Amino acid sequence: METNVLPRMNMADAPTGCCPKFDPTGWDGRHLHFEDKPFVRASTRALMHIPLNMGKVFTRVQKHIEEADAQDPEGYLVLSRDLSATEGEHLFAVTGHVPDEEMTTLSGDFMTRVFEGPYPKAKDWVHDMEIAARAAGHEAKRIFMFYTTCPKCAKAYGQNYVVGVAEI
Repeated sequence: METNVLPRMNMADAPTGCCPKFDPTGWDGRHLHFEDKPFVRASTRALMHIPLNMGKVFTRVQKHIEEADAQDPEGYLVLSRDLSATEGEHLFAVTGHVPDEEMTTLSGDFMTRVFEGPYPKAKDWVHDMEIAARAAGHEAKRIFMFYTTCPKCAKAYGQNYVVGVAEI
């Protein structure tokens, strides 16, 4: 298993001019190993787990990542999870330091599963990730969701792929 490597993505395949089309090949059933992999950490406000300022936060963070030339040209990864009914945490994988943003790192082993469907199914997918981890002989520590496209692009592409990422 390679360290700090993500499945490749075709960043140029973005007919909407926004999010690239997501190809789930290479993401389902994948094991990822991170050692001090750098991430930008951002939080969003929510009401009953429904994000309120996600667009504003993601736009700011992405702008800073691009200005710092810290976007991996081979793909991207944003790990999201609810910390409570009123706060979400988002970890943006980067290649280096991003000024004006909170930096963190991740180390450990992670397993993935690809899901397709609307956002409200996320709580079911978290449960599915817990079961998948146990079936593989692990206990899921933290479970993140990687929403591969924004809602507008998911509608345009006709598919809403979400990758569950469980720390094991």
